[in-house]
Amino acid sequence: MKIATAAYNFDWFDDFDAYRAKLTRWVEAASDCDLLVFPEYGAMELASLGGHDIAADLEASLHEVARHNDARDALHAELAAAHGIHILAASGPFFAGERPFNRAVLFGPEGRIGHQDKQIMTRFEREDWHVESAPGLRVFDTAVGRLGILICYDSEFPLLARQLAEAGVEVILTPSCTDTVAGFNRVRIGAMARALESQCVVVHSPTVGLCDWNPAIDENRGMAAIYAPSDGFWPETGILAEGEMDRPGWVKAKIDLDRIRQSREDGRVLPFAHWPESRDSAII
Repeated sequence: MKIATAAYNFDWFDDFDAYRAKLTRWVEAASDCDLLVFPEYGAMELASLGGHDIAADLEASLHEVARHNDARDALHAELAAAHGIHILAASGPFFAGERPFNRAVLFGPEGRIGHQDKQIMTRFEREDWHVESAPGLRVFDTAVGRLGILICYDSEFPLLARQLAEAGVEVILTPSCTDTVAGFNRVRIGAMARALESQCVVVHSPTVGLCDWNPAIDENRGMAAIYAPSDGFWPETGILAEGEMDRPGWVKAKIDLDRIRQSREDGRVLPFAHWPESRDSAII
């Protein structure tokens, strides 16, 4: 299958139709692919629909974005159906109670498939934004493979990815939003490590560029990329495709799901199969 991952920049919208036009252009530009991945908190640009005062307020902007969740879901479902593709929508706030979760929703040609909430929150999310975690990993059986989602910081915790790998996940989607090169590299290194140890493909989609009207997404650094294990069946670098730092646009790569199975069964190294041995070791 062919995967497209976005390095996504933020725009200001005066109405929802402007957002519809932007998303439609992005999807059409990658409609030659089977799976499209958008980044963490990419939905926050919808805070602009509330005007400058709301968009500039950390709390008010969360509620403004969440207010448009139904319309945004309908738009993604419409585009996925029109092009016969799968789309991981950019994550955003979802209120099931007093405080929001950070939720990414997956769509297919037949409509909404399901969602994944972020598991482990960063200090900013915990201490300043008060976005909460919603424990529970999901596995998505789709026509483009068995997928799992680790949102940004989650990719830095190997036991989360291990649970997905043990459940048969072949491709891990990692949307991110980082405001420094160091933050981007933490997610990048985590994503590459998860590909190595689980012998799977990891798809990294970051936000990029400046956004001076919302303090949560004011600076964004990153580079879209698709990673694989460097175990003999894939490129020696473990990089299937990568873009340019801080440059908006799609990065695309073709992958063969059979090669993931081959890696896990007959790679030059077998970290996926040998993982249980690490649990048997102890400090002596």
